Amino acid sequence: MGGGVTQELATAVTVMTGIGLFFATVLAVAYRFLRVEEDPRLEVVEELLPGNNCGACGQPGCAAFAGKLVLGEVSPGKCTVADAGSLEEIASFLGVDVGGEEKRIARLKCAGGLGNVRDLAEYQGMSSCRAAAVVDGGGLGCSWGCVGLEDCAKACTFDAITMNQERLPVVEPELCTACGDCVDVCPLDLFVVLPESHKVLVQCSSPLSGEEAVRRCRVACDACGRCALDAPGDSVEMVNGLPVVHYDREAKPTPEATWRCPTGAIVWLEGKQFEEPEEEDVLPRRTYG
Repeated sequence: MGGGVTQELATAVTVMTGIGLFFATVLAVAYRFLRVEEDPRLEVVEELLPGNNCGACGQPGCAAFAGKLVLGEVSPGKCTVADAGSLEEIASFLGVDVGGEEKRIARLKCAGGLGNVRDLAEYQGMSSCRAAAVVDGGGLGCSWGCVGLEDCAKACTFDAITMNQERLPVVEPELCTACGDCVDVCPLDLFVVLPESHKVLVQCSSPLSGEEAVRRCRVACDACGRCALDAPGDSVEMVNGLPVVHYDREAKPTPEATWRCPTGAIVWLEGKQFEEPEEEDVLPRRTYG
């Protein structure tokens, strides 16, 4: 009886070994005939890219973007982070045109800050915009405006955002990669990524208008409509009490649209939206007045 069990075990081992060898052979043959050779250019192109993996090009990282470049599906200029020399080198190596992609920059749809926004209460909770926003905007009169607790600056892995003395985020155009991290982290959806050429910016997101808006924040839009009247064609129009800027229409917005704004809610940008802080220390919150 013992001999029979031993024979059965030996048979089972033989069968399993045979099955293993069969599948190993199948996998080896499949690898031999079905494998896809990696394009040797891929590694070279990836080395020439900045390696930031910021996603501004629309791909999840530089490796994926390199793959698209090698396949000819995108142009090197789609990367707005690499310097001109690197882009030229990639284009020359692949035998393609550099192409062009306009630089995009994160902008803040708010100009409130210390001394501009009325305080309703003193916020003493967690030092986070998301936490303060839950508590009715951290005690600010405008609960739709920038809370100023640096979530965006902390989220920016490229150190492109600093806080000025009014506790407003300052975006450094040269460092901004348009990755969108600040857009994602802002609990009030105050950041927007715009082409650098879009220089007319509305710095207010309040649903209120007129005296009520200005009573809460000195730089709020008062819905006077002067910007829409002064802008070429229909490049700026008033929608629900706030100006909406259109760059996709025949007439393009010009600086004139901002000249008669009584509060500074709509501005013409040249580089940075706000000034950088003159000192490292941030001023304590002041009383509105």
